[in-house]
Amino acid sequence: MDAAHIFRGNQRVGHVDPADRGLAYGDGLFETMQVHHGEIPWLDAHLQRLQRGAQRLAIALPDEALLRAEIAAMCANRDAAVLKLVVTRGVGGRGYAPPLHSDPTWILSLHDAPPPMQPLDIVWCETVLADQPALAGIKHCNRLEQVLARREVVAAGADEGLMRDTSGNVISATSANLFIHDGDGWCTPKVDRSGVAGICRDWLLRHVPVRETVLDRDAVQRSSAIFLCNAVRGILPVRRLDAREWPASVHIHALQRQLADAHPGFM
Repeated sequence: MDAAHIFRGNQRVGHVDPADRGLAYGDGLFETMQVHHGEIPWLDAHLQRLQRGAQRLAIALPDEALLRAEIAAMCANRDAAVLKLVVTRGVGGRGYAPPLHSDPTWILSLHDAPPPMQPLDIVWCETVLADQPALAGIKHCNRLEQVLARREVVAAGADEGLMRDTSGNVISATSANLFIHDGDGWCTPKVDRSGVAGICRDWLLRHVPVRETVLDRDAVQRSSAIFLCNAVRGILPVRRLDAREWPASVHIHALQRQLADAHPGFM
């Protein structure tokens, strides 16, 4: 981590309070953003998703003008980096019931950009995603399911892992959304009951013909092309899923070119 700035409400502070509800309960939200030549390609989209999550959880957000100013200052003069924003409900007493009013805690941290990735080798994870429509789509801070699944990925020596819900439907990778080509066109799983509505996923839904649907394991294995995507790395082709292998896809390459034309940070 290169730098971290911590705020309580609109005041910068030196530490996170031990009574912060983000620490105690994961009572908060976060965004992970690519920095390219001092700019964040999808900053507006990230802040809009943050707002949707805050409305869902009834969490107060920091002043947007101050937040944008702090983001701009932290990212200035950085050619390539990752900026993480965490917003929690703030300090609260012991027990699950949230305080009626609290100043949010928010943390901005700057990290080195990840190295480029080749086509991915991925695996199926045994850890499943809980069915919880109240939290589906938003990027809340309780990510223990992904932590457990990521341990499986590391143990398998893979790049990523696909996760299913309790009904066996395929939802996403541990930190990326999933797209498959079924021969007729692109499909991506619905995230209305579990999973995260990713920023890159939303961009693809707006710019590419894509069907949001229910996908099972067999549909993924039969697909003619498969890729993962997120807001830091963009579009990542999958080369292998367990024993199944896919050749390089002209369909995926065309999407990568389209994304790079719109946002040079993903070249």
